[in-house]
Amino acid sequence: MCAVNGFNFKDERLILKMNQATRHRGPDGTGIFLDDKISLGHNRLSIIDLSDAAAQPMTSADGNLVIIFNGEIYNFKELKHELAGSYNFKTSSDTEVILAAYQKWGYGTVKKFNGIFAFAIWDKLKQELFLARDHIGIKPLYYYSDGSKFIFSSEIKAILKHDVPGKLNRAAFSVYFRALYAPEPLTMFEWIYKFPPAHYGVFGDGKLKLTKYWRIPEIRYFDKPLQDLAEDLRGEILKSVERQLVSDRPVGLYLSGGIDSSAVLDAMSAARGNIDTFSIGFTLPNKNDEEKFNQDFYLAKRTAARYGARHHEVLLKEEAIPDFLEKVFYQLDEPIANPTAIPMMKLAEFTKSGGVDVVLGGDGGDELFGGYERYRLSRILSFLPKFFLPKETDRFARFMFQKNPILSEVLQKEFFERNITKSFFSKNYFRNNQSKTFEELFMSVDRQSWLVDESLLRTDKMSMFSAVEARVPLLDKNLVEFAAKIPRKYKLGAFNTKIILKEAFRGRIPDFLLHQPKRGWFSPAAKWLRAPKIHAAVQNILSQNYYTETAPVFNWKNIEEILKGHVEGKRYNLTILWALINFQVWAKLYKIKL
Repeated sequence: MCAVNGFNFKDERLILKMNQATRHRGPDGTGIFLDDKISLGHNRLSIIDLSDAAAQPMTSADGNLVIIFNGEIYNFKELKHELAGSYNFKTSSDTEVILAAYQKWGYGTVKKFNGIFAFAIWDKLKQELFLARDHIGIKPLYYYSDGSKFIFSSEIKAILKHDVPGKLNRAAFSVYFRALYAPEPLTMFEWIYKFPPAHYGVFGDGKLKLTKYWRIPEIRYFDKPLQDLAEDLRGEILKSVERQLVSDRPVGLYLSGGIDSSAVLDAMSAARGNIDTFSIGFTLPNKNDEEKFNQDFYLAKRTAARYGARHHEVLLKEEAIPDFLEKVFYQLDEPIANPTAIPMMKLAEFTKSGGVDVVLGGDGGDELFGGYERYRLSRILSFLPKFFLPKETDRFARFMFQKNPILSEVLQKEFFERNITKSFFSKNYFRNNQSKTFEELFMSVDRQSWLVDESLLRTDKMSMFSAVEARVPLLDKNLVEFAAKIPRKYKLGAFNTKIILKEAFRGRIPDFLLHQPKRGWFSPAAKWLRAPKIHAAVQNILSQNYYTETAPVFNWKNIEEILKGHVEGKRYNLTILWALINFQVWAKLYKIKL
């Protein structure tokens, strides 16, 4: 896991500045490559083949190709065996396998990879740059293009080391306050874009041409009894976890009190022993509150004990929250209005200090197997007569978007757009979708949007701040394709969720996990805002004088009343308040212009 940086002209000073901006992602080494029409930079977090021979930028055996790579190719050993007769390998790294594969198969090589990746290959002969991002969108990649300059990086902050204007993208701003994040290709910066998942791009003659190389195959449901299919699912998860344990550095697990990470723990324990698990809890002044917000924390400890894992716990103190605000919001690159980013950063710091460089997690289980409460509620709605149901995008919006009344309270009229978010989602996610029921469509849209650009992006930025590589075995490409063929009736009903995942691990993971209510992983941020020290900091952030540039955007008098109502317990306003706090701090840190 690393950072990649580059642009389409030669400038040693600038590429070194980009590498410095992303050094946290790869503290084990740094390198650059310069040519007349390209500058490439790399920060290395050594995970596979720790030798200097595997350092990057790496040049192919014939000297014609140069690669910078962030991620892991889990099937690199199989590919290396396939390529053995056509390439003279000098390392045991997966990076060199990408070079060899590209040399033999060209652009289509990405279809052969199973992994998490964002990489760039410079072809000296063609004077052409090839870029690619993994199938699911687990590793981030951003780019800036103005018709002459082309700049790319693992993080936006590195792109801003160039003379790139920090101008607010008004469309992304509108979508952010509806959806609480900016979905691909949008970022909150004008002219900076997210490189789409499951795409490769070729930059030559001043233009970037994007090509989609993967999508879920045509869905044909499995025709098997639940028990048989559940056994098959467990086998697929075991294979995925085994693939993702490949590492020359210590591997651990982020363990919550939920089904997903516990299933991963079970699969890990079947593949190996000596497992280190990591969990985070919260300290709060009120012990009843502390009990409420630490239920999953306590369950994780019980689960780890059942498997004989070495369990490591850290507590996030309420009084430490103000110290995290600027650090977290800057590291995110752009606002993602989810307060769990703070404990995620703390957990990664703790994990790294414990000597573990790679962690597996349970991300993706809800989207693949129907775990969220919103899917179950939608299933109930599906029983109603058709004339009670809104069309698909409207129905999705009711669950996922902030509503007009609260947005009209906080945004000035000039900045309040009613329709842009719904139109964006309709165009990008609801057209040509092959899902056969609305709940499957719901899961599919979540997997392509919220999961990638909110959840996985947040995980990547918070873990990589401490140079911890986060892997997500439930989002293995093969497992995602397998899950798409499981009928809805085996995923959720009107009264239950994750039916097949629970069945797959029944009798293996502890019974006390199977009967827990769905809580999700959440933080006591609503309580934080009522703490005197945090409240004082928030009052300053949510004031007209905090940052001059954003003063005309919001209705400050209403915001003051919304904060007051929340602190006094008269009206729960955490969601909009956190979106505002995140945006304000980000705008000031990045000196955003309207």
